[in-house]
Amino acid sequence: MKKKIVIIGGGFSSLSAASYLAKTGHDVSIYEKNSTLGGRARQLKKEGFTFDMGPSWYWMPDVFESFFNDFGKSVADYYSLQKLDPGYQVYFGKNESISISASLEKIYETFEVQEKGSGEKLRKFIKKAQDHYDIAIKDLVHRPGISPLELVTPVTIKKIRYFISTIKSEVEKEFHNPKLRKILQFPVLFLGAKPSQTPAFYNFMNYADFGLGTWHPDGGMHRIVEGMIALAASLGVQMHTNSPVEAINVNAQKTANGILINGKFVEADIILSGADYNHSETLLPPKFRQYSEAYWQRKVFAPSSLLFYVGLNKKVKKVSHHTLFFDVDFDAHATAIYDDPKWPEAPLFYTNFPSITDPSMAPDGKEACFILIPLAPGIEDNEQLREVYFEKVMTRLEMLTEQKIREAVLFHESFCLKEFVDVYNSYKGNAYGMANTLLQTAFLRPKLKSKKVKNLYFTGQLTVPGPGVPPCLLYTSPSPRDRQKSRMPSSA
Repeated sequence: MKKKIVIIGGGFSSLSAASYLAKTGHDVSIYEKNSTLGGRARQLKKEGFTFDMGPSWYWMPDVFESFFNDFGKSVADYYSLQKLDPGYQVYFGKNESISISASLEKIYETFEVQEKGSGEKLRKFIKKAQDHYDIAIKDLVHRPGISPLELVTPVTIKKIRYFISTIKSEVEKEFHNPKLRKILQFPVLFLGAKPSQTPAFYNFMNYADFGLGTWHPDGGMHRIVEGMIALAASLGVQMHTNSPVEAINVNAQKTANGILINGKFVEADIILSGADYNHSETLLPPKFRQYSEAYWQRKVFAPSSLLFYVGLNKKVKKVSHHTLFFDVDFDAHATAIYDDPKWPEAPLFYTNFPSITDPSMAPDGKEACFILIPLAPGIEDNEQLREVYFEKVMTRLEMLTEQKIREAVLFHESFCLKEFVDVYNSYKGNAYGMANTLLQTAFLRPKLKSKKVKNLYFTGQLTVPGPGVPPCLLYTSPSPRDRQKSRMPSSA
C-alpha cells in the first residue's frame, strides 16, 4: 500500500533511503534544515576555488556502483571518476615519505623495501582483509541490528577470533616497522576508534584502501550528491531545503503521524530521520525518547575535526592529492581523542590538494588545500585555538615538504566543533558518529526502529551499520546474498 513517508535531513543516508522507498511506490518527501542537500558533503566556493567541506576520500567504488545499479543506472551516468596514483602519501619526517600506489603489487614492493619479508606478510594480510570485506559488504552490513544472532553464520563463526582480537594486535603481530604499522592502522583511527579497541574484523578497511584504491570524482565529492539528487528527483522524491523540523508529532496511539516545520504541520504515515540520532529524539516529547542523556554520555564517539579551507596562489610541491602527516607520536594523538579528551599538543593531520588531480577545483596556477586535524568531540572550541593550530600545521607543512607556503595563502576559513553542532545538530560536535568498538557494533548500536513510537525510524552514522559514506548508501539496499533482506522502513 502506498504510504506518505517523510524523511528528516538530506544527507547521504536520507537520499539513499528516499530513492529506495520511492522506487517501491511510496510518496516520499525530504525536509532539510540547510539551504543545500548532501549533509556534510557540502562545498565551499570562493574566489574560483572549490572545497569539499566534509567527506573527501572516495573508497569502496563498488558500493557506489551497486547503489546506482539498483535503479538501472551507473556511476558514469552522473559523474566521472579518476583512480588516484598514488592513492595517498604519508610523511614521517622531513623529506621522508611513503607513497601508496594504485597497484597492489607495487604496494607489496613498497612494504618489502621498508621491512624484509613484509611484502609477503602483507599479501596474506590483505587476503584476510578481502575475505572480511566480502562478508561485511555482501552480508553483515545489511542486517537490521536487532539480534546478536544476525552475526552468527557458518562464515562468521570461522572468523570469531577477528571479532575478539584488535586491529592493533593483528597488525603488530605481523609488522614491526613503525611506519608500516601506522599506515595499516590509520583508517580506523581517523574514521572510528583506537586501533587497540577496534575488532580485527574491521581490517576490511585495508582491503578497501589497498585493494580497491582511492578515487576522485571530477568536480569533487559533491558530484555524488548531485547524482543522488537527480536520481531521487527522477523517482518522484520531493525535496525541501531551508525546512528545519521543530517537532515529531506522536498521537494518542503512540504513532508518529507528522512533523512540524516553521509552525506548519506536515502529515505522514511513516517518519524516517536521517538527522543526528540524539537530536532527532529531542524532537519528541521526553517520554517517547529511547535513550537518555546518560546513555549518550557513556558512548565512545569517533573524532570530530578541525577543518581548514585554504586558497593558495601557487602550486605546492612534494605532496599528493591526499597527504597524511604522521611525523609525531601516533599514540599520543589517539589518547587525546579517546582517553583524555583535549586538544593534541602535536597533532597528526591530513591534507587534501584536489587541484593536483582536478584543475576545476582551483584557478590556473593556484592550489586548493583542505586540512583536517582529528579532535575529540565535546572539547572547547574557539577562534584563538583554531588559529594556533593553523600556525602549527603550516609550520610543519613547510618544514616537512621544504617549501614556503604561508606566503602563498590568499585566504583560509575554518570549520570545527561549533559548526558541526550549529550546522548539522551533531552531538558534541562529532564528525564521524560513534566509534566502531566491539560494544558499539551491529545490534549494540542505537536501533533503526523506535521502541516507543510506531512508524518512526532512524538512519545515519549513529545507527546501523555505522559511519562513512558507503555505509550510508548501504542503509536500505537489499543484501546481494539475499535480495529479500532490507532495512526498508516500509517493510517493517
